[in-house]
Amino acid sequence: MAKRRARNLDDQAIERIIGVLDGWSGRLSWDLLVDTLERYLGARYTRQALDKHGRIKSAYQIAKARLSKAPSPGRRQKISDAEIGVLIQRLERLEAENGRLKVENENLLEQFITWAYNAHLKGLKKEDLNTPFPCVDRELTKAK
Repeated sequence: MAKRRARNLDDQAIERIIGVLDGWSGRLSWDLLVDTLERYLGARYTRQALDKHGRIKSAYQIAKARLSKAPSPGRRQKISDAEIGVLIQRLERLEAENGRLKVENENLLEQFITWAYNAHLKGLKKEDLNTPFPCVDRELTKAK
């Protein structure tokens, strides 16, 4: 019996995949991620399908960088009560910051959608909008 093709990745599935990557600990590879997502989402996606989505690719690269800097489990030290208090305060601040940034991101996405719609109405194409800024000549002016 042939395997059924996994459904297309929608925004909700992409959010869940990014959440998995944000909470990932230990060794990370595309194969491990694909296997974990199959258990978590009930569908098997290929590395290429995941890598094709910019947000997933970016979250994967960020997770890889974060994990490469993390100390190995054998090198962790005991944490004092004072340090735990500081860590709890930091966690609360980061959670608040994360919530604020999510709201800001939603607002920016809404603004982008508005701009994209208005650009479409004016007949602008993606290439027009992605034209790089002109180079600026910042050499010193020669005095006379």
